Parts: sequence; structure tokens; C-alpha cells
Amino acid sequence: MPRTYRYSSDSAELDRELVHRWLSTDAYWAIGRAREIQDAAIDGSRNFGGYDEASGDQVAYARVVTDGVTFAWLCDVYVDPAVRGEGVGVALVEQVVTEIRALGVRRIVLVTGDAHGLYERFGFTAIDTPERWMVLGAS
Repeated sequence: MPRTYRYSSDSAELDRELVHRWLSTDAYWAIGRAREIQDAAIDGSRNFGGYDEASGDQVAYARVVTDGVTFAWLCDVYVDPAVRGEGVGVALVEQVVTEIRALGVRRIVLVTGDAHGLYERFGFTAIDTPERWMVLGAS
């Protein structure tokens, strides 16, 4: 029988220790991130988790930095390697996009080094005018 998953934006359900371990040891963009930094990021963001229905274990995480009205930054998307390929990432991003769009947010941005195909399923595209975007700080 295939496993089933549920998705939630209730931050109280997050396994913060697990999220920190995933990101700080296995996510190329967050290697070495300190636990207190990760906890502060969680506290200042909208958070989404994916959970195994049978065990209740967390299997995925995503974070959105947003004002809840005009702009959102999707980041820290991570799926446990043990469940990759089971549609967990697709369902998680679908949950995120649905909830953020329901707020009326028109622009959701992200940066990815390896998951373009996943995000393209939801309408994400490369920026038409990257020369207009700027960044301050480390890349």
C-alpha cells in the first residue's frame, strides 16, 4: 500500500530540529546554517510541512518570506531523500502556491540551482529582465 501524506501551514507542527538538520547538512544553500538562525527564520516566515499520514513524521519543509499582500519569496524547500520521487515536493509546492495566492499575493519569487522543472509546473519562469534585479550581500 502506497504511503499517503498531508500538508500543513501550521508552524507548531514543525520538527524544528529535523528541519535544521536537513538544511544545515544537506541543502547546498544552507550548509552550516546555525540552529538559532534557522529558528529565527522560521519565526519570521510562513512555514509549510509535509507529513507521513501513518507515522506523523515530517517528510518535507518549505518557507515563505512575505508581507502577505504584494510579494513572497519561496525558499528552503526540502524533501527528505527517503520520499523523493513520491510526489511530495510537487504537492508541497502546490500547497504553498495555493495558500500564498489566496492571500492575493501576485508575485512569488525563488532561486533554485537544480529544481527548475518542479517550479515550472506551477508557472514559475526565468525573470524576463534580470538586469533590473539587484542583490546586496552574499550570493
